[in-house]
Amino acid sequence: MKEFTTKTVKNIKPMTQINYDNLLNHLKDSPLAYWAEILPEQIRKGLCEQRYGDLPDWNASLAKLPEIKTQDIILDSEVKIGSANDCNEATRSQIKNALQELIPWRKGPYTVHDIHIDTEWRSDWKWDRVLPHLAPLKDKFILDVGCGNGYHCWRMLGAGANRVIGIDPSPRFIVQFHMIKHFAGQDFPIDVLPIGIEDLPEKMQAFDSVFSMGVFYHRRSPMDHLQELKNVLKPGGQLILETLIIEGKLGDVLVPEDRYAKMNNVWFLPSCDTLLSWMNKIGFKNPRVVDICPTTTQEQRMTEWMKFHSLAEFLDQENSALTAEGHPAPIRAVFVAEN
Repeated sequence: MKEFTTKTVKNIKPMTQINYDNLLNHLKDSPLAYWAEILPEQIRKGLCEQRYGDLPDWNASLAKLPEIKTQDIILDSEVKIGSANDCNEATRSQIKNALQELIPWRKGPYTVHDIHIDTEWRSDWKWDRVLPHLAPLKDKFILDVGCGNGYHCWRMLGAGANRVIGIDPSPRFIVQFHMIKHFAGQDFPIDVLPIGIEDLPEKMQAFDSVFSMGVFYHRRSPMDHLQELKNVLKPGGQLILETLIIEGKLGDVLVPEDRYAKMNNVWFLPSCDTLLSWMNKIGFKNPRVVDICPTTTQEQRMTEWMKFHSLAEFLDQENSALTAEGHPAPIRAVFVAEN
């Protein structure tokens, strides 16, 4: 197993377009061979052009990326693919134009051949908060639920994971991920699939660690989501759950009647004690809170790569301690437990 950290990675064959052959071949020779039989159809449905009218344009942008021999790849301290020495300025401009056709870029940041993708979220800050509390990822099989364009998946690989699978049903994020992987190379044991957790086989019990970060509050049934997460973890595996919470006592839960911070798909924001009790009820072992952090306008904001409204516009303009609707402003907590 190669370690993709600060060491130089050379002569990896570039990939072309969206390709899951490496993953499917791996699964066929594993206890998850049964999943490999149904996964191609799941991928086809997840990337159906009839469902997503912009997908042909996004794929066309992916096809515009030039083939470059990437010399240096860093994944442990940042996600940096290639350097300025790998191509000339005209090629770099071609790359940047193609990448910007997939705006908005939500999760990151990335540096690709000296092009800095300054994403809406400083996802590296979240990773820095989570990392000290993780069971060792070296040589582990990891699942990242609702991974967006896969930023944290790359960081998991940089932490030594053997293989990382991210899942997210948004095709834009899938294409963004493959734009990054285009330059990293198809040998990397990392994939982002266009499916949701409900599409995974029942009771897989396959993954050493499962991450659900920024997903829980978007689920209509929090207990069902916790059970889904438990079902995909190996016995003894670690769950890392990061979500919006409210300050309060056991039993306190905010259920916004309409929007929360201008999001219309926010369902449950529990207090820490409430969520811990839910995790206990589902059967997780030793659930605990390892980090609590208010979300700031330095961590989530508009940039050149995300030109739409962001957190500053989602808060009360007179009182930043409240959302635009008058709810408590976003606070995020990280929960860890074992299966």
